[in-house]
Amino acid sequence: MTLFDQDHGNRVQVSISVNATMNARSFLARHNRRLPRYTSYPTAPLFSSRVGPDTLTDWLTQIPGSAGLSLYVHVPFCDKLCWFCGCNTTVVHSVAALERYAQAVQIEIARVAAAIGRRLPVAHVHWGGGTPTSLPAPLMRAIDTAIGFYFDMTNETEVAIEIDPRTLPSDAAATFAALRITRVSLGVQDFAPAVQAAIGRHQSLEETKSAAQAARKAGATSVNIDLVYGLPYQTVDSLTATISSVLTLKPDRVALFGYAHVPWIQKRQQVLAEQALPDFQARFAQQERAAELLVAAGYCRIGLDHFAKPGDRMAEASGTPALTRNFQGYTVDAGDALIGFGASAISSLPQGYAQNVTPTANYLAAIEAGRLATSRGVELSCEDRLRRTIIERIMCDCRVDIAAMAEDARMSPVIFNDALQALDTLAKDGLVWRDGWTVLVPERGRPFLRNVAACFDAYLNMPDSSQTMRHAAAI
Repeated sequence: MTLFDQDHGNRVQVSISVNATMNARSFLARHNRRLPRYTSYPTAPLFSSRVGPDTLTDWLTQIPGSAGLSLYVHVPFCDKLCWFCGCNTTVVHSVAALERYAQAVQIEIARVAAAIGRRLPVAHVHWGGGTPTSLPAPLMRAIDTAIGFYFDMTNETEVAIEIDPRTLPSDAAATFAALRITRVSLGVQDFAPAVQAAIGRHQSLEETKSAAQAARKAGATSVNIDLVYGLPYQTVDSLTATISSVLTLKPDRVALFGYAHVPWIQKRQQVLAEQALPDFQARFAQQERAAELLVAAGYCRIGLDHFAKPGDRMAEASGTPALTRNFQGYTVDAGDALIGFGASAISSLPQGYAQNVTPTANYLAAIEAGRLATSRGVELSCEDRLRRTIIERIMCDCRVDIAAMAEDARMSPVIFNDALQALDTLAKDGLVWRDGWTVLVPERGRPFLRNVAACFDAYLNMPDSSQTMRHAAAI
C-alpha cells in the first residue's frame, strides 16, 4: 500500500508495509473505540438546553419559500418491547392515551406550519418509532391528513414506515395504501431461536414474508430489511442462516447494524446476558461475513452498513451528493430541512439541530400548554458545518477532498492538521490512503468509517470526555 503526504508542497511517496501476519485481535483492539454513528454532527450528546422552543421557531421562520422539506413522525409506542432496543419507546395499550398522543402530534404539525408561514413541498415523510402501527389506523390517517393540509404532498413524495412484522394489524395493507406508503423497513435482527429468546423478540420467517407481501400489495415499491449483528448467542453461522432466509424475501435494501450495548443508557438492555455477547473479534467476523454474503448476492455496498440492489435509488445515488446521512441512517432524501414531530423527534435545519423532549408525558404537557416541545439542541458554527460536510462525505463516499471543501466554505484547511495526523496513524494499518488533502478509504477500511470520521470530530477528544460513554464500541 502507498500513502501520499505533503512535504513543503512536493508530493512524497511513503511506502507503508502492512504486516500480513498482523495479530488480528490486537489490530481490532487498537481501533475498537467508543465512537458516534455520525448520523449528525455535532452529535446528540452535545445537544443542550440553549436551544429551545423560541430558537426553533426563529429557525422555522427563516426557511426560504424555495425550500423542500422532509418530515419525521415519531411514535414512541410498541405492542411488545425487545430487550436489545435502544429506541425511545414504551408499551401503551390505552386507546385514550394513543388518541391523546395523535392529537398532540397534529397540533404540533399545525404549530410548526404556522411558524414557517407558507405551504412548502415535502420530499420525504418517515414514520418511525417504536412501532408506528401501534397507533390505530384512524389515528395514523388523522396525522397524515394534518400533514397534507399544512404541507404540499405530491406524487413524488416518498413515504416510508418502520414496521414490526410480529404485530402488524390485519388492516395494515389498507392503512399503507391510505398513507401512500412507498417504502417499508422490516426489523428482523436474527431468525435463530436462541438469539430471539435472548433478546425477547420471537419472529418467524413466515411473519416477515407476510408483512413484506402486505406492503407490496399496498403499493410499496421498496422493501428494506434491518439485520443486527453482535447480539447474545449470535454466531457467524446463525447470521449466515438468517441472511439466507432474508434473501428469499428479495429485499430492495438491507441494513446491517451492529448492536449497541449501552445498558447504562437503555435500562432494558440490563436484561441481556452480557456473557453471551460476542466479543469485538467475533462481532467483526459476523459483520464481514454478512457483508460478503450480501455482495455475493448482487447487492451494492453503501457506506458503512447499507446494501442495495443495483437498480435501487440508493445504489444509483452512491458516489454522488444525492446520497446523504441523517438520523434514520443513509438516505436519498432530497429535503433542504428535516422537521421532526413527536416525543424525542429531532429536527435538522441549516442553523442546527433541535430535539423534542423525550418523555411522552413531558411532550404532551408542552404541546397542550400551547408551545413547541423543543428541549435541547445545538446551533452550528461555520466550522461545525464544514466538519459536518466532511464527515458526511466520508461516511457516504469513503473519500473526501478536504482542501476543496474548505475552499468552498471560505476556510483554511490548516484547521485539519490534527486530523491529518490522526489519519496517518490509521494509514499505518492500511485503513486510509491520503494524497495531500485528499482522503480515500479503501475497502479494507470500510468497516472503520466511524474511526476515519472521528478524526474530524473536534468535540470527541475534549478534556470532558463524558460524552464518549454515550456511544457504543466502533466494532
